[in-house]
Amino acid sequence: MDDSRAAVLALEDGTVLRGKGFGAPADVSGEVVFNTSMIGYPELLTDPSYFRQIVVMTYPILGSYGVPSFSISDKHGIPLHYESDSIKVKGYVIHSLSNPSHWSGDESLDEWLTKENVPGIRGLDTRALTRRIRSKGTMLGFLKVSEASVTDEEVAARLQKLVDPNADDLVRSVTPSEPIHYVNNSDSTLVLVDCGVKYGILRNLLETGVNVVRVPYDSSVDDILEFEPSGIVISNGPGDPKKCKTTIETATRLLQTDIPMLGICLGMQILALAAGGDTYKLKFGHRAVNHPCLDLKTGRCYITTQNHGYSVIPSSIDQTQFEVRFLNANDKTVEGIQHKIKKVVGVQWHPESSPGPYDTQFLFDQFVRESVKG
Repeated sequence: MDDSRAAVLALEDGTVLRGKGFGAPADVSGEVVFNTSMIGYPELLTDPSYFRQIVVMTYPILGSYGVPSFSISDKHGIPLHYESDSIKVKGYVIHSLSNPSHWSGDESLDEWLTKENVPGIRGLDTRALTRRIRSKGTMLGFLKVSEASVTDEEVAARLQKLVDPNADDLVRSVTPSEPIHYVNNSDSTLVLVDCGVKYGILRNLLETGVNVVRVPYDSSVDDILEFEPSGIVISNGPGDPKKCKTTIETATRLLQTDIPMLGICLGMQILALAAGGDTYKLKFGHRAVNHPCLDLKTGRCYITTQNHGYSVIPSSIDQTQFEVRFLNANDKTVEGIQHKIKKVVGVQWHPESSPGPYDTQFLFDQFVRESVKG
């Protein structure tokens, strides 16, 4: 690792933090968010929901187990330690970079980021930075790694050029261009509307034994019904759900059918918007593997993995055919909705974990068993 490189992270509120660079020498900008997970950086970095975000890690030591081989996969050929085919974050912010020591390590975190042209900065007090983001809210910023130090004048000029990535349709950049088939020799087929799906969702759906077809996020109703689906899943993904206009229109028409549906994270927000509900941007979002969610029907609390910056307005659900099923125990935001009549549910968290607790992986089996096959 080259310790001579300088790195700077600057936020739109004027905060300027200098440290040492690792990964690629590059200049990137995006939405600066934090994650409080202690493990799972290969999964985190490849999660499409982080597209065009600069991620700050509160846990101080990263890289200790290196980066596993991409060739380690399940029986369906899906990599076990990654959530997509490449790093999706724009930049990585950590306190300390550890030398890797693990049997499965194929390369170091520094080498991986360099290969994927993603810059990183280390040596920062990431917990103090996180407190600032929690206080002021998620901010735009830029991260630059270079041989020469960036002057204060250059930083000020660069901050004037920041552009909010959430103003764009981010999902368009992480959805497939055409359908992708996964054959399980089943009589049942699920259509997965891919808004930036994590491999973990694919793994869990295929593990139930059904066939799966991943389709682009802007697929029409006719495109989807052509596969004669037993059920439809709308995946997670990056950015503002309201930018997925075609997906929302398609979901609105699909809600008029009797096909069971499951929305995950962004997918839940799309279901709510399709039904006439509304969404809003959270102050600093939920990005961790320890969010407690309360089931309002049973009183049970589940610990969940989350990664989202938007949420559903609770009162907007009242005028729809949905009801709120789950609430976040910390801030009482909506974590799950359920249709009052049809077999349509949505959860704000990631039941596939990857990484995180396995408390709610049963939702995949339940959806297939009770909705698709039942």
